[in-house]
Amino acid sequence: MQQLLLPCDDSANALLAAREAIKEFRLDPALRIHLLNVQTPFPAHIANHLGREDRSEFHQEHARAALAPVLREFDAAEVPYTLHIEVGDKVECILAAVQRLGCERILLATDRKSPLVRAIENSLTSRLIEHAPVPVEVIAGAPASALERVGVPAGVAAGLTLLWVSAS
Repeated sequence: MQQLLLPCDDSANALLAAREAIKEFRLDPALRIHLLNVQTPFPAHIANHLGREDRSEFHQEHARAALAPVLREFDAAEVPYTLHIEVGDKVECILAAVQRLGCERILLATDRKSPLVRAIENSLTSRLIEHAPVPVEVIAGAPASALERVGVPAGVAAGLTLLWVSAS
């Protein structure tokens, strides 16, 4: 039976990936789906003033709130899943979960972005594709905004022009 890791948050893209996982389960009911939500840890100066139990309760509460739409999709479709909630760096937690759970692939959805934006940002998707020991299946989400398609490349071009002019 194949193990699938589905990192989820409260984004519309998480719903797209969840719907794709549900479709895949319909085709292969032996598929085991692991939903993973990674919460950002508290900064040290805040964590020092909260007990471990309080921090854990906070992260559990926020993870379940973030995952509510995804969990509703799975429950309505009567598709079984295992829920995992972790705290830490998203990429590190996802990669550790892949190893620990024996997942054969990762499924996630991401916004469509211009090639320039993808080249200069250090996105979760890019980092997973680069470091994951298993295939990363990416579902295309919403199209890039007009600002990303036109504004960011224009801003980068203007910045490079200024650098070139100042160096001359």
